[in-house]
Amino acid sequence: MEFRLLGTVSVDTRRGPLPLGPAKRRSLLAALLLSANTPVPMGRLTACLWDDEPPSQARGVIQGHVSRLRALLTEGDAEAYGVELLTAGDAYALRLPETLLDAQRFEELLTLAREQRDPADAVLMLGDALALWRGPALGGAFAGPPLQAAAHSLEESRLSAVEQLACAYGRLGEHHRAAAVLRTEAVAHPLRESLSAALMTALYQAGRQSEALDWFHRTRRLLADELGIDPGRELADAYGLILRGDPVPELLAARPKPQPEADPVRPPVPPRPALVPAEAHADLLPRAPRGFQGRGAELAALGRAAAGKAPVCLVTGPAGVGKTALALWWAHRSADAFPDGRLFADLHGFSDTGEPSVAEVLREFLLALGVPPRRIPESAAAAAALFRTLTDRLRLLVVLDNARDSATVRALLPGGADCVTVVTSRHRLEGLIASDAARPVPLGTLDAQDGTALLAGVLGEERVLGEPVAARRLAELCGGLPLALRVTAARLAGRPRWTLAHLADELADERGRLAHLAVDDIGVPAALRLTVQHLPGEAAHHFGRLGHHPGTHVDPYTAAALAGTDPPAAARALERLGAAHLVTETAPGRWELHDLVRLYARDLASGPTALTGVLDHYIATALAAAETAQPGGEPCFALPADFQRPAAVRDFADRAEAMGWLAAEREDLARAVSAARAAGLDDRAWRIILLQWPQVVWRSRDNWVPLLYTALECARAVADPYAESRVRTLLGWVLSEEGRLADALTLLEPSPALARRTGDRLGEATSLVNLAVVQSAQGDLDAALANCTRAAALAREEGNPHTEMLALLHLARTHLASGAPEQALHVARTALDLGPEHEEAARTSLLHTVSGEAHLALGDQPEALRLLERAADEAESAGYDEGTVRALEALLRVSGRADHRKRHEEAVRRLAGQDG
Repeated sequence: MEFRLLGTVSVDTRRGPLPLGPAKRRSLLAALLLSANTPVPMGRLTACLWDDEPPSQARGVIQGHVSRLRALLTEGDAEAYGVELLTAGDAYALRLPETLLDAQRFEELLTLAREQRDPADAVLMLGDALALWRGPALGGAFAGPPLQAAAHSLEESRLSAVEQLACAYGRLGEHHRAAAVLRTEAVAHPLRESLSAALMTALYQAGRQSEALDWFHRTRRLLADELGIDPGRELADAYGLILRGDPVPELLAARPKPQPEADPVRPPVPPRPALVPAEAHADLLPRAPRGFQGRGAELAALGRAAAGKAPVCLVTGPAGVGKTALALWWAHRSADAFPDGRLFADLHGFSDTGEPSVAEVLREFLLALGVPPRRIPESAAAAAALFRTLTDRLRLLVVLDNARDSATVRALLPGGADCVTVVTSRHRLEGLIASDAARPVPLGTLDAQDGTALLAGVLGEERVLGEPVAARRLAELCGGLPLALRVTAARLAGRPRWTLAHLADELADERGRLAHLAVDDIGVPAALRLTVQHLPGEAAHHFGRLGHHPGTHVDPYTAAALAGTDPPAAARALERLGAAHLVTETAPGRWELHDLVRLYARDLASGPTALTGVLDHYIATALAAAETAQPGGEPCFALPADFQRPAAVRDFADRAEAMGWLAAEREDLARAVSAARAAGLDDRAWRIILLQWPQVVWRSRDNWVPLLYTALECARAVADPYAESRVRTLLGWVLSEEGRLADALTLLEPSPALARRTGDRLGEATSLVNLAVVQSAQGDLDAALANCTRAAALAREEGNPHTEMLALLHLARTHLASGAPEQALHVARTALDLGPEHEEAARTSLLHTVSGEAHLALGDQPEALRLLERAADEAESAGYDEGTVRALEALLRVSGRADHRKRHEEAVRRLAGQDG
């Protein structure tokens, strides 16, 4: 409810203005409002309603209007606002909070504006004050003499406010704006010399000298014509100053009050602002959180961030990570540093209940600082200016919890250099960092030890110590998220017969984990929902699809494949999700989801399309990596019939980058295989495994066997002899490298025939080579020679030098093993002569090793040493430790050099590390 005198006399309610009726009833209301909360005698009311001799029935008329006005106020729910029309003997009084009266708020704003040292703050308050006016004061009322006088007084106050506003604009150097507000009033009040003088000065300072002089002459003529007088001193002085071109002297009243210089050794204790009672100590801080655990590093970081001049500390992190708890714990520990008090506001930036307005928060702050309710401005800008003024000399802590955007926080920052502001948010609020040098204090999850301690703080140490393994498992299943741990503890506290192990078993099932992490209206799902509902559409779409990612991390290519978009759109979405702490950037372009966030996201969107998209993304990317790592190698398999080609596929600059991607993605590729199998997509699963062959060959002893057996099961499941042959060939070779020759032979023997059935001649050649390796190791050298010879011929017929070189390498080795070094040397030279464009560092290293060993067998030790040195250097340069070991082992058989032995030991250690 709002009562208006600054314009038409009216009463506004939620349902609209009250129908006040005739002018005399409005006059009655105006008279009561002008003396709000004070009895107005019948005689004065009569004078307000009639300007000549009142009628004999005047008392009855007034009583009738009072009765009707009471009824109208009742209809407008006046009682709820503390409004009541009372009878006091032969008088009436309208009782109401003064903040409901526009004239009272206008006067309060004028008073506050005069107290501002910053002209920008004064402009805000004066602008709000003048905005309350909606026409001539007491409009629509019968203007008896007392009301005419009141209207004139109010108008004088309004004109004074306009002049104050122009003065404040002048102090800001905004003379054009000062002239604009003054011109409107000077036109309406042409005989008011103070307005004309101020307008002339503003025009002059704005560089509009001729306009200023024209206005003087216009006013001079009006004064002569209308009043028969000359301009007064104020107008004449302004005219003379402009004619002379003198600078405008700064008004003493407009100058900021000089501040005493601070003692360089012992600064004086500043006095409190006048509006704050000397005994006031503002404290809106909630109680300290119970069961707070750990966070030593973060508390120290918050303490460092709070040092300096007017610091803004920004505690950020995902939903449920304990940002509010950290801020409150630190605030209670630091109470002595803030003798003037601690303010707290929950901004509900991520809440279903809606955010409080800035004006509402400032009102609470100002009330806590001791400002009377009637002196609090209604507009947010004016209230913020008053808040900055009051806190200018205070040592105050302001905690702004759950902030959603930077703009809201800026309006609530205190003005004093000794004030500290702590902001908590699920967003990074980079705008606040840029504008106010906010110092970020990022908050992550708890480690298992602190998570277990949090459980003990709620459940009691005895119960946790009784099941230490289960307690640690619970902490891990909650992902170290304090909210999840507290909900878990609450469930156990309400069920004293439950064991910790029982609840851990329930949480281990991902399908129901989130449901177990909610009690009443709080929990992980509720917290995440409130974060997600504030996301823009594109980011929310990507987030839902991320839940179906089988891996541990994503990049823009992966996110795009999941969401069916392109990498630039996915990169923007990931940045937005990162700002909301729903994903974490662990390296440039590499993002991860907390396990509980991933489970929540999975329920937001359907999965099959997203999963197929990401599997095909992996296939396309692994193909590109394999082709870059082995350019010009044998053709890859045909793609599935329903293959979804990604919008873009990553480019690899060179072999090292391609091999690096395959190594970095190995775990996620294995997870993708498991997800594909669970979804019945075996045709994708075996391809994803097989495409890792460059890494398999490069690191053959790095535990590839289980994954390759999975690929074999998938190939059989889809009854694909091509796939089965290819997988058998690679798996058999890995088993032979591990020394499991019998298993390798069992796998490899059917492989060439399977390849022939599908017309895969290069696959047949490779399988024959790998079969020959096992046969040679088992002593069947004739079969090995025949298979290598056949493989080389197939590769030559297919025009594939890479496979031919592979076959010739193993043919040379077999010749060497069979005691034919001359033939071994000849075959090795033939392989090397295929051309450097077909050579690959690992393979040429092995060929040079075979050549060196052949020369040793022929007694040519110098040439042997040269070739073996070259082979070792090539393998080391390429990072091919197995080749390095082979070459150095051959060297050590004829050389006792210490550097050879040292290099060999280092290569063996590297290999052992890979195997482990």
